[in-house]
Amino acid sequence: MELHQLRYISAIAETGSFSRAAERCQVAQPSLSQQVLKLEEDLGAKLFDRLGRSVRLTEAGRVFLPHARSILNQVEAARSIVADKWADVRGSVAVGVIPTIAPYLMPRYTAAFAKKYPEAKLRIVEETTPVLVESLRDLSVDLAILALPLRHKDLEFFPLRTEPLFAVLPKEHPRAEAKSLALKDLRGESFVMLRDGHCFRDHSIAACVHARVKPRIAFESDQFSSLFGMVAAGVGVSLAPEMAIDRNADCRYVRLSDARATRTIVAAVLRGRSFSRVQQALLSGIRHK
Repeated sequence: MELHQLRYISAIAETGSFSRAAERCQVAQPSLSQQVLKLEEDLGAKLFDRLGRSVRLTEAGRVFLPHARSILNQVEAARSIVADKWADVRGSVAVGVIPTIAPYLMPRYTAAFAKKYPEAKLRIVEETTPVLVESLRDLSVDLAILALPLRHKDLEFFPLRTEPLFAVLPKEHPRAEAKSLALKDLRGESFVMLRDGHCFRDHSIAACVHARVKPRIAFESDQFSSLFGMVAAGVGVSLAPEMAIDRNADCRYVRLSDARATRTIVAAVLRGRSFSRVQQALLSGIRHK
């Protein structure tokens, strides 16, 4: 028994004609008639008497018709519920973001989203990459803003932007006024860096290793602002992504010329999961902002 067969039965009963029912259902009459015969065979009973040009329900047809209509109504109600839920802009969405991105990008994204979807509930989770990857997998966050490299085949990535990295130097540093410098120019320097667990630390160390620079780490913190303060105090030099540059800090920022001195930011989602309208709206807004 198929839904389209139930629709044909209902249409025939309402129009009193196979041809008019075929028109209403937008199907060829022979196909409609064939499906009705197939259903009658499955039921083991005739549903209609064909009396010349007229069609009448048999006793079996009169018993069957209310059940067919009830099934069709339930299916339509289920579709309406799903459609309403999909179209609902009052739903909730949770986005995870790593600490080296959250304070710089999220205010802009959230302000635009809140203005467009004032009834939606937005939750922002600031955590490290490993925690957010697991949060995507257990669906406690809907999407996450992370930095490459990422090697997780169960996730799908949407590139957002690639930004250059800068050397953060004390004002009196010999290269403080340079337009650019290479990481090799910082050999022998003491470094101040983010603590273990921050992906930007891993990114910085990898760039240094590629440039054959072994940083001597003099200070570690969870905040760029603390690193910049230590640089200004002459404790060491540091590395920072473009978005984190604070022109109010008493430092100098010099762009790195190394080919690998960039950071690519992506939006990550669990591959194959479905999104409500409000969740899709946030992802689309972040991707096209």
